[in-house]
Amino acid sequence: QVQLVESGGGLVQAGGSLRLSCAASGRTFSSYAVGWFRQAPGKEREFVAAISWSGGSTYYADSVKGRFTISRDNAKNTVYLQMNSLKPEDTAVYYCAAARAPTYEVLDEYDYWGQGTQVTVSS
Repeated sequence: QVQLVESGGGLVQAGGSLRLSCAASGRTFSSYAVGWFRQAPGKEREFVAAISWSGGSTYYADSVKGRFTISRDNAKNTVYLQMNSLKPEDTAVYYCAAARAPTYEVLDEYDYWGQGTQVTVSS
């Protein structure tokens, strides 16, 4: 069993930065891949970024490539999402999710989800 808690969301102006954290409980967290997804009002939840269990592989949605960076510290049971050059269209609730061997961008393949953290980017 893995429990996930996101933090770090907030209100930021366009062009600014935020770093989200996804803290996990469970001794086997280091064996899980982790993805970040987001959901804007009235829209479906969409893939943002993912990282393999070792941190050796990362994946990004085209919309965030070059602006967002995903990383993990398995000693701290934490995954991070550094978000730079934020745009108003990045406004959403951001969720982290974990799975052992997912197809990274496929939401349904993740087994555990956090409660989400709100990111609001003002223009």
